[in-house]
Amino acid sequence: MFFLLQIFTDFKKTLFLFRIKQQNKMILENVDVVNDISKEDFQKNYFRKHKPLLIKNFASRWDAFDKWNLAYIREKAGDQDVPLYDNKPADASKSSDAPVTHMKMKDYIDTIKSKPSDLRIFFYIITDRLPELLKNFTYPDLGIKFFKRLPTLFFGGSEAHVLMHYDVDLGDFLHIHFEGKKRILLFDQEQSDFLYKVPLSVHTVYDIDYENPDYEKFPALQYAKGYEIFMEHGDALFIPGAFWHFNRYLEPGFSMSLRALPNKPNVFANMLYHVFIMRYTDKLFRKLFKAKWVNYKQKWAYEKGMEAFEKQKKTKKG
Repeated sequence: MFFLLQIFTDFKKTLFLFRIKQQNKMILENVDVVNDISKEDFQKNYFRKHKPLLIKNFASRWDAFDKWNLAYIREKAGDQDVPLYDNKPADASKSSDAPVTHMKMKDYIDTIKSKPSDLRIFFYIITDRLPELLKNFTYPDLGIKFFKRLPTLFFGGSEAHVLMHYDVDLGDFLHIHFEGKKRILLFDQEQSDFLYKVPLSVHTVYDIDYENPDYEKFPALQYAKGYEIFMEHGDALFIPGAFWHFNRYLEPGFSMSLRALPNKPNVFANMLYHVFIMRYTDKLFRKLFKAKWVNYKQKWAYEKGMEAFEKQKKTKKG
């Protein structure tokens, strides 16, 4: 039975990748890929230039690399109750960060390993939930001052994806992936209107399918310039602060994010606005107006996207 399930899963993945290749009209480049990099080169060519980078097999250098798998986490944290999310947009009548259900960690891992699933775990804080895991890796010497209070894990089944968004704290981070393959799309802030950014939010409109974009409904997407990355077990991806990212688990797996707080005064001030003003203003309006507020924001984002599309189309013709 497991053998047949694996064949079916591999077939679905092949079809998915073929569809992406055939239908993808967004302007997507490959990121630079290295097997190793010095602190000086990383700072000069990527960190200061705000440019993403994929480091292959990065985590394989850790002495305890063999512990970074779902089986180890199941053994150590199996009885923990974990909140779960799925691919559906948040219910307008509830908090935007409310989980859809809860499950024991061991049951969750068994579920995503045994069948296709869109269930995922969001922002699992290692220092609070599984501190012994912190002994099993070494912070990279890349000249980044990581915020060591918040190394976090993210889990997903083979059907799980994360809505296109950028992180509200605007921090740079290193994203290290384990187990199955994962596809990531990255865009800088200049692409926000082409991606149909929702006002007072850090995400785009809910009904864009980044696996099969509808360019008739969302024509501005064809002008969005970004990067497409495929990650495998042990790879590390540097994602600059405020970069838009869409994550799609192609197989069951999990990732760890090591974050750095903004170190420039203007970016730090913008982070404070995002965290303490924008986010709570949106929460208040969502609580007061519920679906009306959500629908208004979606409509506003669509109209801004269409304005950007028309403007870009005229520029191309000119």
